[in-house]
Amino acid sequence: MYGWNIWEAGSANDFYTAAIVSMSKSWHNFWYASFDPAGFITVDKPPVALWFMVICVKIFGLHGWSIVLSSVLFGIGSVYLIYKMVKPTFGPLTARIAAFFMTITPIVVTDSRTNNMDATLVFFLLLAGWVLQRAVRKRRGWLVLVSFALVGVAFNIKMLQAYMVLPAMYLYYWVASRQNWKRVLTQTVLATLALAVVSLSWPLAVDSTSKSMRPYIGSSSTNSVLNLAFGYNGTQRLFGQTTGTGGTFSGMGTKASGKTKTGAPTGGTKQGGMKKPAGGAPTGQAKPTSGMKKGTTNGGKPSGKSLSSMPKTTKGRPTGMKGGAGQGGNGIFNVGTAGVTRLFQTALRRQISWFLPLALFGMVAAYLAAYDRKKKWWQTNRKQQDVLYWAGWLIPVGAFFSVANFFHPYYTIMLAPPLAVLAALAITSGLKKATSKRDDKRARWLRYLLFMGLGTTACLQSYYVWAYYPWLSLVILILTAVALVMMTLIPAKERLFLTLGVGFLCLAPGFWALTPTISGESAAVPTTGPSLLSRGGVATGLGTGTVNTQLIKYLKQHNGKSTTYLFATTDSNTAAPYIIKTGQAVMTIGGYNGTDNAISLKKFKQLVKDGKVKYFYISSHTNNNAIVKWVKKYGTKVSASAYGGTSSQTKGVGAMGSTNATLYRLSASK
Repeated sequence: MYGWNIWEAGSANDFYTAAIVSMSKSWHNFWYASFDPAGFITVDKPPVALWFMVICVKIFGLHGWSIVLSSVLFGIGSVYLIYKMVKPTFGPLTARIAAFFMTITPIVVTDSRTNNMDATLVFFLLLAGWVLQRAVRKRRGWLVLVSFALVGVAFNIKMLQAYMVLPAMYLYYWVASRQNWKRVLTQTVLATLALAVVSLSWPLAVDSTSKSMRPYIGSSSTNSVLNLAFGYNGTQRLFGQTTGTGGTFSGMGTKASGKTKTGAPTGGTKQGGMKKPAGGAPTGQAKPTSGMKKGTTNGGKPSGKSLSSMPKTTKGRPTGMKGGAGQGGNGIFNVGTAGVTRLFQTALRRQISWFLPLALFGMVAAYLAAYDRKKKWWQTNRKQQDVLYWAGWLIPVGAFFSVANFFHPYYTIMLAPPLAVLAALAITSGLKKATSKRDDKRARWLRYLLFMGLGTTACLQSYYVWAYYPWLSLVILILTAVALVMMTLIPAKERLFLTLGVGFLCLAPGFWALTPTISGESAAVPTTGPSLLSRGGVATGLGTGTVNTQLIKYLKQHNGKSTTYLFATTDSNTAAPYIIKTGQAVMTIGGYNGTDNAISLKKFKQLVKDGKVKYFYISSHTNNNAIVKWVKKYGTKVSASAYGGTSSQTKGVGAMGSTNATLYRLSASK
């Protein structure tokens, strides 16, 4: 499910694919996660996940499947780690069910098929939890340090999002450690130091480097990694975005209304409000860049379609922002209304919440099943400690997504591990038999919790599915109800009917999980659902920009040997497809969405004077900043007919929704 059809992945998220191209060209770009080959600006995330992607590209060449291969492998690895973490305490049956639930969680599948960082992040967080378990059971203090250091590695994948698991890890270590409190306190302090050292090693190394010797830190407001970590990728995720895309807007956890917080109409495409894919011009034929030949790679390595030869249409439809839930318009930020019910709302429920009710009942049932009356209430056994770990993961992360203002729906993969494990525990805890009259009451309560969990989950799944397949809703309800009744009437066949009941509850999420596999989706904003099957899932959503090959040809002919940049533009999404296609540098003066202050007008004019930049490309979404004003005032418009068009403004070449774009020749004398 995770790997099938990835050879049709296209360029997935153009923004990160352009960085992969750039990072594969030099150690300097590799270290800093440079977006462009010239090392002018970085992407908006640390480099660790991208490092794995670059390694795959260096081994296999640049292909749609090679840029997502590491994510596929990390997704599979996460399923394995779920099994390894659950089996020692709860046995192989619970471990297999948990691993299966993790496998068919739709958002896990689709995240594992893209070059975003989330599948890599979850793997390292699970690895940290597994190492911490071993540290506790083997009483190895150095393993505690390793486990927290791994969270530090995860910090350098997606910054503060990695710290969401820390409450679970601290809680687990304190309640599960069998050492005296002084040693536990010492180990906790040392582990926290290890976390801080590993977390801050790359950010401090970059921030301490002279700004003239490194790229500008994209999406930061002060050209600082720490500012990026605690701002754009930190507090703004909770309280609302103010940098990177220019402000908050509808869909970011606000109540439905006709206007965004910035005053733009909902569903609009105002610059500074919405991320956008670049491109729109018809594609043509161009020479592939080195290592991107169609059908094969150097050294006879596995073949596949190269990015330079990828078609820019899908089943006769131009790629772009059209599509189903989670795609297009405000769908990329549509996370519902903040509140306790957000995870059950339309925006998120079909991606992550299929087993959420069962997991909530399982959290109570598993703790109750492991309760030992011979111990004090604060004294926990091994099973209870593991339940607390998964609950300590689920509750804070679930609370964050319930109230946060700025995140994409696919970030909810963070909830998948605890949901899978606790849902599995609900099932196996309900099978606990009474060993004495004293246990009889507890066994009955466990069965009640199991029945309530299965029944509530069946009802909610039926509600989720109704808009697409009413008949499937009825199938889930009726067959689950029949299975529960038969469990009561025929106790001897309880396990058989429980298996059938659980199987019925896997029908809908299993199908949703298959949709990105069947459609071959590998999108910048990954999603799942039947809409993928009707529109084709390959390379849809953000990051599907096309390039004007005649424009590339024109620029190559008219740029001199001393020219560093193919052209300059305002935003990364306009530049990304051209970097991928040509392997040449494109300057983005405003970073991801054109709102960064990555270069001053004075420095830009000096680059023009030195012949480093000779052309500037302006789309209809360009910010009217000082550089753009200068370009419009002193630049010379290039007729579109010179590079394959019919007017001075070429339709469809540029950012999402762009109907007008202009190429300017810059004068060194101005």
